[in-house]
Amino acid sequence: MADQATRFFVLFGGFLMLGGLVLGLRWTFGTGRNQPGPRIPDPDDPTGDGLLEEVSRVPTEPAARVLRGRLLGAGIRATVGRTENGYRLLVFRDDLVDARVVLSRGAIE
Repeated sequence: MADQATRFFVLFGGFLMLGGLVLGLRWTFGTGRNQPGPRIPDPDDPTGDGLLEEVSRVPTEPAARVLRGRLLGAGIRATVGRTENGYRLLVFRDDLVDARVVLSRGAIE
């Protein structure tokens, strides 16, 4: 009789520990419903650049390189994309406001 009770408590204790582990991991690594979901890009948008946003548009490549250099000097990652009307300066969405501030300051003295 004691042997069956011991087996029951071992089995029940194992399930109880597993449940506690699952709840602990869920609490630690789970995502809450109050967190915003990722922005899903529109697949039908022909101007979609994935994670990049346009911060400026210039007519020539040298102008685009100058602006990109200014952003890189401020620690903002940027890239240049060519369009049929000129060149687009693209930055990550998180850096968009900072990039606009840097570019609005004008020439570096």
